[in-house]
Amino acid sequence: MTITTEEVLHLRRSIALAAEALDAGDAPFGSVLVVEGEGVQHEDRNRTVTMGDATRHPEFELARWATTHLTAEQRTRATVYTSGEHCPMCSAAHAWAGLARIVYVASAAQLEAWKAEWGVNANTAAAVTPTVAALAAAQVAPGVVVEGPVEELVPAIRELHRRHAGA
Repeated sequence: MTITTEEVLHLRRSIALAAEALDAGDAPFGSVLVVEGEGVQHEDRNRTVTMGDATRHPEFELARWATTHLTAEQRTRATVYTSGEHCPMCSAAHAWAGLARIVYVASAAQLEAWKAEWGVNANTAAAVTPTVAALAAAQVAPGVVVEGPVEELVPAIRELHRRHAGA
């Protein structure tokens, strides 16, 4: 996996959006949608708590936005840069929207390990939002190119999740 300097900038922006989400009271997730040759098209952050809707993940929102605002051809050149690996719902939305690629900072497995380390279990998490299986994005959407984690950026997003967990 080779991540370019420009891609690192998109990933850093996804982390900044995750910090905005945390500051607003949501879980720290952020995502940026880029079409090759056309640049950044849209970005979003997690809004599950502030909007009272557990489906308001940024990755899902970008997939929805892309189907409305991009052509099918543009979507075949689109990458979602995201602070955390897509959950199963977002992976499926990404694939159904015809988006080509996912690049994430931290994996779902890393997040699950951190939560276990901090004593955040499924029952604790369920009080905030229902828990679903932490399947890898590539398992849910095998036709999508999935790259990550990007180890140099993992400490920054880990810290946001630590703050969110109250650890």
